[in-house]
Amino acid sequence: MLSLARTRLLPALLLVPLLTGCFASGGGRSSGEDAGGDGSRLRVALAFPPAEKFSPYGADATLLSRLGVTEGLTSLDANGSAAPALAESWQQKDARTWTFTLREATFQDGTKVTPEAVADALTHAARAEPAPAALSGVDLTAKAGGDRAVTITTGRADPVLPLRLSSPSLAILSAKAYQGERVDPVGHATGPFEITEVNGATSASLDRFDDYWGGRAQASGIDARFIADGTARANALRTGELDIAEAVPVAQAATLDEDERRDTATTRTTSLLLNAGKGTFADAGLRAAARAALDTSVFAKDVYEGYGDPGAGIYGPAVTWAAGKRTEPVGRAKAKQADGATVTLATYDNRPELPEAAQVVEQQLEKAGFQVKITVREYSRLESDALAGRFDAFVLARNTLLDTGDPVSILASDYTCDGDYNIAQLCDEDADKAVARAAGTTDTDARRDAAMAAEARILGTDAVLPLVHQRIITGVGEGVQGVILDPYERTLVGTGTRR
Repeated sequence: MLSLARTRLLPALLLVPLLTGCFASGGGRSSGEDAGGDGSRLRVALAFPPAEKFSPYGADATLLSRLGVTEGLTSLDANGSAAPALAESWQQKDARTWTFTLREATFQDGTKVTPEAVADALTHAARAEPAPAALSGVDLTAKAGGDRAVTITTGRADPVLPLRLSSPSLAILSAKAYQGERVDPVGHATGPFEITEVNGATSASLDRFDDYWGGRAQASGIDARFIADGTARANALRTGELDIAEAVPVAQAATLDEDERRDTATTRTTSLLLNAGKGTFADAGLRAAARAALDTSVFAKDVYEGYGDPGAGIYGPAVTWAAGKRTEPVGRAKAKQADGATVTLATYDNRPELPEAAQVVEQQLEKAGFQVKITVREYSRLESDALAGRFDAFVLARNTLLDTGDPVSILASDYTCDGDYNIAQLCDEDADKAVARAAGTTDTDARRDAAMAAEARILGTDAVLPLVHQRIITGVGEGVQGVILDPYERTLVGTGTRR
């Protein structure tokens, strides 16, 4: 069950290097970066517009963290370990209880970050419907425990709780954020930048928060634009309208000068998800036929123009321990003849490579005898239909370690019967058992082996067919420094980002 898959992981995971590479220097929270903080405003373009009025509990949580608005008790360092954020330290009292010691910090509305405020924020997150991905299946209780202490108790042992609390969806907001009908992060967060104006799904203005605990940001503010069209983002950077453009399409990379583009290995994998619950691909033999029809080498070489690696599994090469432990998929069905079976294939255009990848999938499936109809929309207009299983197939770019930093969580949320992001509609008893075993293994190396065994079981269902492991291209304008190149894609600007 999902709850088992989320709650019994090894404490030593917190110390395990998961990623290759490192964060770019100059964009962190070091007080040495303060330097007066009187720089120009940053002009930043993001690929995804806010879909939930900046609710901290859904996809918009990452927008808030990337713009330097929100923070949690912890963060993730370059090696995938839990690092101090609003909590300067923590200690495990027993299997279910942790104490977090808070640093001196102030909310953007001028109130102090207190144990009571933190406990209240986490309580609201724990009661949210639907639950934030980081807390799905987790029973969490938070209480003030002293002058600077917050005590957090979980229903079951959760030794990776500090890692979980780094999730953007568990950002700490002041009491005023929870007084309306919806949670409002505007002016109630703790990060170096404060939202001052939101223009629907088009743009937002942010000013520097001068009382930020990590020192004043060097940029005086941010003018953020939400531009779903990747070509438009690249053009705006090239013509000097932007300082930073996230997710530059690979087709546009060559149009930028070499010193204007940064490519970063990430934990993002683009996969073809097949609806195992209903429709054409409820038949395991037809899922096997789709898998046999794919030539994944084409995606890395042609669609992503070398900014990626051929899909090998759910975890890509940025998770350094995975490749050496990967085993062959288990339990695959024998492929059937497609015989004109119809397939509704969907994807979104916020990431421009995805429609092209979907067209290649269409060509390869039709060559194998399927009849394919493609639907392309902006992600915010597609997600509910995808989660409801209204498509036979879906091309998805997914950062496998985004929600919690825990590699088992992606398996539980995306590929188990109770998973809350199960676009593949997979409900396989053997896969569920394998995920639960991975989550319940206590030795670090043995747990990794179990996680890869679970991956092999899931891949064996052919409900997920990895196409490519991506590198993300960030456009950086002339003279801009300190952009944070985060393999987890949680942060983009910080106190040291400036022009």
